Amino acid sequence: MTGKVWKYITEKLESEGACHFSLLDPDPLSTTIENVVEIATLAEKAGSDALMIGGSTLFGVIDDAVEKIGAAVDIPTILFPGNVSGVSEQADAMFFMTLLNSTNPYYIIGAQALAAPKIKMAGIETIAMAYLMISPGKTAAWVGDAKPFPRDKPKLPAMYAMAAELFGMKLVYLEAGSGAEGGGVPPTMIAAVSKVIDIPLITGGGFNDAKSVVSAVDAGASIVVQGTYLEKNVQRDNGAELALIVKALKEAGAKRV
Repeated sequence: MTGKVWKYITEKLESEGACHFSLLDPDPLSTTIENVVEIATLAEKAGSDALMIGGSTLFGVIDDAVEKIGAAVDIPTILFPGNVSGVSEQADAMFFMTLLNSTNPYYIIGAQALAAPKIKMAGIETIAMAYLMISPGKTAAWVGDAKPFPRDKPKLPAMYAMAAELFGMKLVYLEAGSGAEGGGVPPTMIAAVSKVIDIPLITGGGFNDAKSVVSAVDAGASIVVQGTYLEKNVQRDNGAELALIVKALKEAGAKRV
């Protein structure tokens, strides 16, 4: 059975060609829930299509944060858990992720098995997703014991992405890591992966301007995620620059429709 959020995503991609997702990390060591809620509302106002909520080092505030974010916006809230502590019944859906290039089985299947009973009993909509770390990987790669793919070896993540599709996963995520320099995942890598799979490709980490976001879409990304950019910039101008980035993404996506 197709869940509401997955239906929303696929219909958006069919009608608009590409989506913009905003990543929020409600970590109380670096921010407040009120601040995250403000960023969420500005992201929605700027045209972002969905909010991903989570982080690599989340410290136990997920339920309250998701509840307050969900009450403040109309776009979907999707859990992006870095561990079992990132599961909340308050979200509209969650990316049920496996870090396929981790060297630690815990991040491939262990954490997922531990979280599965709560997810199943709570009836949270899950969207199966392969999570692939690209160099430098930053905090996410370190926490997840990943062996990040070299940026000049696109065939490696392409093989993993094909395997993920054959496993029946709905999405592939290429992640360079929060705050990664150099414009995120290289367009050559995005192009190589998108050419060999028929499921949507997400990419994130280091996309800090309209040029890099458009390059990702032109290369074949279906969804581009921005997180660190929002934390540093979106409140500065009430989301005006983000609105321009989303507009540029939508114009690039429209070429596919």
